[in-house]
Amino acid sequence: MKIILLQDVKSLGKKGEIVEASDGYARNYILPKKLGVEANAQHRNDLKLQKANEEKVAKQQLEAAREFAKELETKEVVVKMKAGEGGRVFGSVSSKEIAQAAKVQCGMEIDKKKIQMQEPIKSFGIFEVTVKLHPKVSGKLKVKVQED
Repeated sequence: MKIILLQDVKSLGKKGEIVEASDGYARNYILPKKLGVEANAQHRNDLKLQKANEEKVAKQQLEAAREFAKELETKEVVVKMKAGEGGRVFGSVSSKEIAQAAKVQCGMEIDKKKIQMQEPIKSFGIFEVTVKLHPKVSGKLKVKVQED
């Protein structure tokens, strides 16, 4: 019996796949637990429409991420830190502080988990920080660290 999976089934396949299952397994396990539906013409058409819609949404998200990356590269965020003797910084600038500064200064919502820094910023100056906006898109944000 051909089945369209509505959820991932460990030994059978992933969500949205059309798989072949034995009649007993399909009738007694998959269909009653709503893990899948029988692959008739209507359900196949629904699956095709759903995949087309998901593709369209993914394309829109990718375009939005590219636009945001372009906008991000024109911005500069200023973070103020306290300094000790010899102009050394107390502590370091974290991704949380950068995200808060971007929200306040530029009005941009950036998730702190998406800000990627190779190492913490522990000195004054201008630094470029990578922001992962989408699996295929990342942008650069300039962070200027000044003495408070």
